[in-house]
Amino acid sequence: MGKRVTLQEIADALGMSRNTVSRALNNSGAVSAETRNKICQMATALGYKQFSSIERADAIISSAPVKNGKTEIALLTHSFPGSSHSGNKLLSAFQNKIDSLGYRLSINIIKDNDIDNLCLPTNIDLNTLAGILCIEMFSEEYSTFLCKLGIPILFVDTPLLHRCNLSADTLFMENASSVYRLINTFISSGKKKISFVGDRFHCQSFYERWQAYVSAMADNSLNIDTSLCILDDDSNPYYDTSWLSEKIKSLKEMPEVFFCANDFLATSTIKALRSLGKNVPKDVMVCGFDNAPEATIIEPNLTTVKIHSSSMGYTAADILLSRIANPHTPYKKTYIETDIIYRESTETAG
Repeated sequence: MGKRVTLQEIADALGMSRNTVSRALNNSGAVSAETRNKICQMATALGYKQFSSIERADAIISSAPVKNGKTEIALLTHSFPGSSHSGNKLLSAFQNKIDSLGYRLSINIIKDNDIDNLCLPTNIDLNTLAGILCIEMFSEEYSTFLCKLGIPILFVDTPLLHRCNLSADTLFMENASSVYRLINTFISSGKKKISFVGDRFHCQSFYERWQAYVSAMADNSLNIDTSLCILDDDSNPYYDTSWLSEKIKSLKEMPEVFFCANDFLATSTIKALRSLGKNVPKDVMVCGFDNAPEATIIEPNLTTVKIHSSSMGYTAADILLSRIANPHTPYKKTYIETDIIYRESTETAG
């Protein structure tokens, strides 16, 4: 028997209160038709069975039928999200939603050869392909190629948008205000030597985090000192403790705070600092972005920015299904809010 879905799980996926969800599903209390539809659709996607009016949920499903026999939605990714990657939960929620509507998800790893030759994997059948979901697809040329196929497409994060004009819907986690507030918190507590770690040009989200870092520093009349930053291309072995410790040793001086573009970089930075005999947070503070599982495993636990991955997954499904149903509407750029989580790696900064 499958796990019973709770009202709280539905509420969490939608970012709503449990009471609102309960009123909608039990037809009690004042809930707008739009909100009730969203709640019923999410409940159905999650497998919730205790509707007071199951016909309403069935009607919602039938309102988005598979058309023209095109039942496949293809995930295209250059780097498949691992268990600790935010994309893993996102993909699970996305698949849950489209499964309930009769679509099948195919997973396709895009190889360097595919990118070099601007071609799709040979197993993709364009006759059954209803749409494309791209995760970790940061080649400008290949992303532009995909947009020219005339197939509904959604990118979750993208290459740098000022370098390429993508004719597609895009979905992002909110980067700018969360990072700005985080950096501003450190500055307000007296920290002035703040380092950025990561390839700022790796993808749009990394670039937005870099821009927020720059803005927070500039707005507090602090110079952007790249000699305190580690900005090497993403092809470098940031995972290698020896390599990263040498990069840290080569900095002009030891920063007071390392802001890392994601939690992978942050955990690598903590390990590198430890190899140099530095104590986090006593000697230097470290924070990241993602709220990956490793953030609460590494010692000290990592200050980070939480991505609501499941909500992003359901939103991704809504956006792509809407594009499939209405292919000529203007493209959307959507952001999902994030939350700062202060933990031991920045001590009392929060």
